[in-house]
Amino acid sequence: MSAVLTERLVGVAQAARCAGHGQKGAIYDAACKELGLSRATLARKIKEVAVVTPRKRRSDAGQTALGRDEAMMISALLMESARKNATKQLYSVIDAVEGLRKNGMIRAEHVDPDTGEVRPLSESTINRALRGYGLHPEQLLAPAPVTQLASRHPNHVWQVDASLCVLYYLTPGEGRAQGLRIMAHDQFYKNKPRNLARIAQNRVWSYEITDHTSGWIYVEYVLGAESGENLCSILINAMQERGDADMMHGVPHILMMDPGSANTSAMTRNLCRSLGIRPIVHKPGNARVTGQVENARNIIERKLEPGLKFQPVGSLEELNALARKWRMHFNATAVHSRHGKTRSHAWMTIRADQLIKAPSIDVCRELAVAEPVCRKVTPNLRVSFSGQEFDVSTIPDVLVHEKLLITRNPWREDAAQVVLVGEDGHEVYHVVKVVPKDEYGFAVGAASIGDTFHRHADTPAQKAIKEIEQLVTGTSSAADAEAARKAKALPFGGLFDPYKHINEAELPTYLPRRGSAHDLVAPKVEFPPLSLVDAARQIKSRIEAIGVAWTSDNYQRLAQRFPNGVPADQIDSIVAELSRPAALVPTPLRAVGGM
Repeated sequence: MSAVLTERLVGVAQAARCAGHGQKGAIYDAACKELGLSRATLARKIKEVAVVTPRKRRSDAGQTALGRDEAMMISALLMESARKNATKQLYSVIDAVEGLRKNGMIRAEHVDPDTGEVRPLSESTINRALRGYGLHPEQLLAPAPVTQLASRHPNHVWQVDASLCVLYYLTPGEGRAQGLRIMAHDQFYKNKPRNLARIAQNRVWSYEITDHTSGWIYVEYVLGAESGENLCSILINAMQERGDADMMHGVPHILMMDPGSANTSAMTRNLCRSLGIRPIVHKPGNARVTGQVENARNIIERKLEPGLKFQPVGSLEELNALARKWRMHFNATAVHSRHGKTRSHAWMTIRADQLIKAPSIDVCRELAVAEPVCRKVTPNLRVSFSGQEFDVSTIPDVLVHEKLLITRNPWREDAAQVVLVGEDGHEVYHVVKVVPKDEYGFAVGAASIGDTFHRHADTPAQKAIKEIEQLVTGTSSAADAEAARKAKALPFGGLFDPYKHINEAELPTYLPRRGSAHDLVAPKVEFPPLSLVDAARQIKSRIEAIGVAWTSDNYQRLAQRFPNGVPADQIDSIVAELSRPAALVPTPLRAVGGM
């Protein structure tokens, strides 16, 4: 807009503001004719250059005839009709309202309080109501608020991600042109799945690793697919000291990644556990957590890969050599917006105690496939691992026959690492030293018989046993407890009655239950008869015990009655018969002659 037009529009606005009632229309018509503008265009341009008195707020502003329940129903239908990625709303508001009205699920109408007329609410009114309630799909689909995450120093946190390179692939086979090729869109797209399947194993993947504090970007390309082997190989290469301006290296404290199967594979977990790296896997659908490495892929696509169209490379090795040159240049020259330094300059602020040098590539690869093994603690507080014995007496609260997870120590050949779980639930690594042996297989420095004596410190189990012993004996020292045991003192001073709960129990009184006699006939048991001598001996001892004399007549009558032996079950009846008073009356004298 020119200065002349601006000045003229300001004058028209001033004249209209000073005009009386009913005279503004003539001023606007004259200005439209003079400037060759329509009435609407004139009003719009006056608003841009002049101060316009705001319109008076309506008395019913902020009020709506659409209830929140009906607004919720409309919003629910709109959200349910959206695509899964929530990027496109399929139902329009008017279509959703019409369908809900036809199904009798909402009314969405206004009743005039003066005339009683019922009018359906307009689309604009419903839209305003949805926004007023905060239920419009545009409001509901807005990104959730996030919290900025900070890292303490370089190498504190690394982020890693794998990306499929959609532009290039290697053409395999002998006798054919080798090298990286551009995936032409007319040959490789969703409507030609056979072409995509044919080159699936030869597509190029890129792995990006970023240092969260400095933003340093490490990129390397691989063939095939996202896998645990590729991830471990790239991570091991990134941790190595490579020299020149390719400076980021060392073992990070934390490795953040997405929940892909390769990132959570056993190889990745083993490598992280062995090197003391704490892996953090964010939940699915929350890629913002690793947004830095996602942005690194965007930087690579815009600054490195477009040049391959003009200067192609012939092999994966050439592509990685080019990637190394690019990352050295980019990290050393591009200024990061957060800390205002180049990424290389920011990474160089790392201290010696923060930079943990990584083992060699061969050792790291062995760690990636070496799962910690379970070993039982021997009575001399050692564990066997990799053909050697390691002293675990330095591990807090270790117990004999306890099982420990042990793995090799990547930085020392004479030590291993025991994997424990700390109070915060994270893994803690304790370094245990190997037990050196002499030529006879004894531990170097072991106690010599007759010369020295060494004793391990009490284990938690031994300490607990001593405390229990003092508690049982009611003493305050180990010596007093031992003395109480020798004196055969009752446990707990005799205060514990193990049957007190039985003696003091009040049992219910049960009524006797009516039963039926068993129809079983007991078998008759026959005993061998006693000889006359044995029977007479038993009978004599029993009747003499009650004051009855045993005579030879008794023996004669017994022999006459039982010539073949006396049954054992008849002894009691014979004793009872001889013990009766009638048996005690003497035999009357028989007269020999007559008077």
